[in-house]
Amino acid sequence: QVQLVESGGGSVQAGGSLRLSCAASGRTFSNYIMGWFRQVPGKEREFVTAISRGGARTDYDDSVKGRFTISRDNAKNTMYLQMNSLKPEDTAVYYCAARYSAIYYYLTRGPYEFWGQGTQVTVSS
Repeated sequence: QVQLVESGGGSVQAGGSLRLSCAASGRTFSNYIMGWFRQVPGKEREFVTAISRGGARTDYDDSVKGRFTISRDNAKNTMYLQMNSLKPEDTAVYYCAARYSAIYYYLTRGPYEFWGQGTQVTVSS
């Protein structure tokens, strides 16, 4: 089992920035692809971004490309999401997720095995 705990959510005005963190425990963090997803009420959870085990490869949904940056620190068992130029449509609960991979450079948008409890991000216009 991998336990994931998100933090850093909050309320911000449009154009502002937030930095989310996802702290992992339970297994060897560097063996897992990590991702961020988000969900608004009444809609399905959607992919935001993912990062490979060592951090060399990243993938972004077009809606956040150029504004969000995913990173990880395997020594600290933590993943980050830097969100800049936030828009009201970024408002959602953000979840971090982990998926085991035997392949170091592999990257995928899903499915993921382990999930955090989510953190709310609210962007006002």
